[in-house]
Amino acid sequence: MGRLGISIYPDRVGVEETKKYIKLASKYGFKRIFTSLLQIKGDQEKVVNQFKDMIEYGNSLGMDTMVDINPRLFEQLGVSYDNLKFFHDIGAWAIRLDEGFTGMEEARMTHNPYDLKIEVNMSRGTHYIDQIMDYSPNRDNLIGSHNFYPQRYTGLGLDYFKQTSEQYRKHNLNTAAFVNAPSGNIGPWPLQEEMVSLEEHRGQTLFTQIMHLKMLGLIDDVLISNAGVTEEDLKAASEAFKMSMPAFHVIPAPSMTELEHKIVFESQHSYRGDHSDYVLRSTMTRVWYRDEDVPANNPVPIKKGDVLVMNNEYAQYKAETQIALQDLENNGRVNVVGHVAKEDAMILDSLQPWSDFKMLETK
Repeated sequence: MGRLGISIYPDRVGVEETKKYIKLASKYGFKRIFTSLLQIKGDQEKVVNQFKDMIEYGNSLGMDTMVDINPRLFEQLGVSYDNLKFFHDIGAWAIRLDEGFTGMEEARMTHNPYDLKIEVNMSRGTHYIDQIMDYSPNRDNLIGSHNFYPQRYTGLGLDYFKQTSEQYRKHNLNTAAFVNAPSGNIGPWPLQEEMVSLEEHRGQTLFTQIMHLKMLGLIDDVLISNAGVTEEDLKAASEAFKMSMPAFHVIPAPSMTELEHKIVFESQHSYRGDHSDYVLRSTMTRVWYRDEDVPANNPVPIKKGDVLVMNNEYAQYKAETQIALQDLENNGRVNVVGHVAKEDAMILDSLQPWSDFKMLETK
């Protein structure tokens, strides 16, 4: 199982506030910390010592810190890719190469004597990871993560995200991507219009973003890109990440009966494998509730995303649960009992046949 992470920007909020945030995240099972040395300004020695203090504090709570760097920062710090002692001395678990080198340097860095992880930028695409592999890296010390994109409409498209992630999956490397917390208001720059890896995650809830990444099956670690996130959001992120199966929210229809509520929200559903283009079928509920009375109730025209329960008029299909994948006519044998929440539509779209899933009640 992968790990959850937070991001810290001590130059924006100070050391003590950052430590409080690290401790709060640790309470909810977060195990990774992202931070950046790219914004080092002023008294370099003082800033580096502050980072060391916070990294060591995270280490004491069982949290691993990666620091974001680029080739120019190597020069600024007087560090060589052949000697990574500086990063070991400040307690870092990994260094993330925002821009990277030619492939040879990255591979050589993975053979460092400190067991530092070298995290490369998955969003670069092309054949970057294959170039690194040509130089026989220590795979145990090579990992990847996508960028986050603070400007609206500049995040990665889903197809490109899948393509580049699969390149790393092919080599069995640990992968990570960033999500944005709605309550977070602190980032590395003065302006950010939410900081996400996937553009379609912008404006979505933490639950939706994290569940979607889990369902894609390409990402191990999920990192919240912004800081200053509320305890409520950290808890929600932790709960979503730990869920054992896909889940999405459903808004119940006002007419939903107690039995329909039980069928929809108290059942563990399974997406039938011989799937249709028109409806997603969860057929076991018709077995579990075959002796129940399911009278016609709200048999209105069916819209894409509607949650359906077959009523008594559908004979052997009575109590089967379905989700409409298209707008459909209603022959009167189908009760429209709810609708998949708009923000979770991408979760539904990612659900694969034979998958178990849960529906969660929301308003």
